[in-house]
Amino acid sequence: MKVFANLRDICGGVSIEVNPDGNQVIDVLDKMVEMYPEIDEEIFTTDKKLKPFVHVYINGKNIIHSEDLQTVVKETDQMALFPPVAGG
Repeated sequence: MKVFANLRDICGGVSIEVNPDGNQVIDVLDKMVEMYPEIDEEIFTTDKKLKPFVHVYINGKNIIHSEDLQTVVKETDQMALFPPVAGG
């Protein structure tokens, strides 16, 4: 998993190893929250949906164009997590 912006600081780098308990995006993100609790408020709403402008990509494709948080992730997939980023 690759993480960007402020998530790099929380996770201690750009690339992190995540061994989820399932094979869906939500399983990977849940494991990340278990590993790095600060991520929870950065990426999830209180009802466990991705916050607006948080994007998850698998092999360069945004999961919103697939099965969203239920998208199946294979071990060989490249996954990236982008938090909201402000700029000007």
